[in-house]
Amino acid sequence: MTYHINVIDHEGSPHKIEATVGFSIMEIIRDAGLDIEAICGGCCACATCHCYVDENWLEKISKADDDEESMLDQAMDIKKNSRLSCQIPFTEELNGITLTLAPKF
Repeated sequence: MTYHINVIDHEGSPHKIEATVGFSIMEIIRDAGLDIEAICGGCCACATCHCYVDENWLEKISKADDDEESMLDQAMDIKKNSRLSCQIPFTEELNGITLTLAPKF
């Protein structure tokens, strides 16, 4: 079975990207060539992979832990659906998830 995620980029353009179970959402976006900085490489040490998870998907992903919350406190344009995409592992249940990349710093 082929899985995918839906990403709205910084310019507002939608992208349907093939996804691999076990990868983080950030890795999937980065590997697809979209403009996501992800400076720390996914170790929750920056907020450059900040995204907004579509409201319909929030209950299907795990809650942010203390480390992620701490990094989000340093990000700009935080919303109630803000997450670090490196901290969201892609699972079969997230097939079709929609998220929007947050504005760059």
